[in-house]
Amino acid sequence: MKPEIRNIIGGLAGAIVLNVVHEAARRLYSKAPRIDLIGEEALTKSLNAMGMEAPTGNLLTGSTLAADLVSNTMYFSMIGKEGEGSLLVRGAGYGLAAGLGAIGLTQQLGLSDAPVTKTNETKVMTVAWYLLGGLSAAFAMMKIKELAE
Repeated sequence: MKPEIRNIIGGLAGAIVLNVVHEAARRLYSKAPRIDLIGEEALTKSLNAMGMEAPTGNLLTGSTLAADLVSNTMYFSMIGKEGEGSLLVRGAGYGLAAGLGAIGLTQQLGLSDAPVTKTNETKVMTVAWYLLGGLSAAFAMMKIKELAE
């Protein structure tokens, strides 16, 4: 299997894990991060800035989820791009960078950071879940490579 395909499949695995954890936790725990709300705000502001009307309701939720899966897949797929070395270490690094970026850059990008910074517990969960996504992507890449050999 080509490394590019392996990396995209691994990136998709990490994106799916990240989104499943976010969705499950937000339904079960009031302090869970609501990265979905930040995504909806970002999509709405982006479309409005281009003079387009943003979707609402379920269409906004679905569009945001699709955009989130694509962007996280592409981001996590870069874990496997850097050649040899520890994929798990790179996965952890990418995950930590994404989690810290979610809590530290959101406001600087003109978006409300409240959904990911409302409590210290929320901040820790945000970083931990992106870390889990990065590690999941790296692990999937490792396993796909093993199976292909």
